[in-house]
Amino acid sequence: MIIWSTRGKVWGHRFLLTGGSPDPLIERDRAFEGADPEAEVCHRHGPTLALRFIDPENRKDAAGRPILHELVVSGPESKGPMSLEEGIAAFWPALADEYSRVWDLQAPPHTMG
Repeated sequence: MIIWSTRGKVWGHRFLLTGGSPDPLIERDRAFEGADPEAEVCHRHGPTLALRFIDPENRKDAAGRPILHELVVSGPESKGPMSLEEGIAAFWPALADEYSRVWDLQAPPHTMG
């Protein structure tokens, strides 16, 4: 399961993937519990892996702020990465093309599931 939250060039924070959760915000908050809320991070909370990182292509929103991505991964996939760099390498390639497609849309995209 992957939950992915981010924002775009002009649209605000959205969950692009919910991992099938009826309330991904609760899952995200739980996964990042105890992590520095401002820093890039690879954080484990129980069996869940939480990653927060600056967009690998250094995109910024319309106000000039760096785009951050937050991923919450659970299940077998969460057991692999041990560092932020490993986490980005493991999960970003599967998301990069979709984000490139939606980041500069004028309206937020629909949640992908």
